[in-house]
Amino acid sequence: MAENIAAVLHGPCDLRIEKWPMPEINDYEVLIKIDCCGICGSDLKMYSAGRCGADRLTEPIVLGHEGAGFVIKVGSKVSSLAAGDRVAIEPTQPCRACEFCRQGRYNLCPEPRYCSTVGAPGSLCHYYKHVADFCHKIPDNLSMEEGAAVQPLAITIHACGRAGIKVGTTLLVLGAGPIGVLCAMTARAMGATKILITDVVESRLETAKKLGADFTLLIRKEYSDQQVVDKIREMLGTSPNVTMDACGFASAQRVAMMVTRSGGTVVVVGIGADTVEVPLTGALLREVDVRGAFRLLNSYPQALAAVSSGAIDLKSFITHRFPLEKAREAMEYAKTGEPMKIIIHM
Repeated sequence: MAENIAAVLHGPCDLRIEKWPMPEINDYEVLIKIDCCGICGSDLKMYSAGRCGADRLTEPIVLGHEGAGFVIKVGSKVSSLAAGDRVAIEPTQPCRACEFCRQGRYNLCPEPRYCSTVGAPGSLCHYYKHVADFCHKIPDNLSMEEGAAVQPLAITIHACGRAGIKVGTTLLVLGAGPIGVLCAMTARAMGATKILITDVVESRLETAKKLGADFTLLIRKEYSDQQVVDKIREMLGTSPNVTMDACGFASAQRVAMMVTRSGGTVVVVGIGADTVEVPLTGALLREVDVRGAFRLLNSYPQALAAVSSGAIDLKSFITHRFPLEKAREAMEYAKTGEPMKIIIHM
């Protein structure tokens, strides 16, 4: 029988390539031979610090939740998939019974099994099991890499929905990492007509300009919050009516609440510290709506359709590739901030 080899995180920066138990599926699951898996910012936080948001590393886990592969076995109650199907894996298995799941907001389920968290192994491995109805067939005109990269796109589609992006939106995106750039690309496809994106890394801004931003602003350490606000307004010629924080830094959230137009919307996508100090009162007195966007919700089909139709180009978004055996090197390179999207091939 084939061995299951996985990238297993034992502690901060302690990622090992080792054998992992072969998954056994139930009646409603499928067994997937993983072809490739992307590295996400939350993977990087877990790798670097052993924690990401509310998730803490308390035992070894398999990293990765941007997986795509071939179905090789289906459970007895599965009729939607068959052996040989190519699937993009929506990396969650909600309880289906809580009030949020019953309302259709399964991303808020208090007890989900979300891939690459304790109790729910990720997909940086050769073989992986998942509930069939959260595996989505990859259209014939998409590559496996695009199928894997659909996961962060599904996050940004949900975030742009929370932001109320529409034709004519003037958008500020704080952070030009993968999620920030995809927010810009998604917003452009949804009708945003003027987009500015900021970052502290010049190379990321260069990529952002190629992929969807009209304006870019390099944030320097010596800039005060007010200086950043003034520069944004000068470049846009106005205040943005939607601002999306895609980095999770307190400074970005402060700027978002200061710069957003009265009556506008701030959406926080990036995962930041447990507690931050922000100028909330001033924003609220101007009726600026402050919203969160957590993971994704019913947006995988939209993401796959958008890429398949050509509305969003993920090929140029994928910049680097590594084999599974060099997963640790890939994580270390991702920490530099230079690459946009890294795909690991099995």
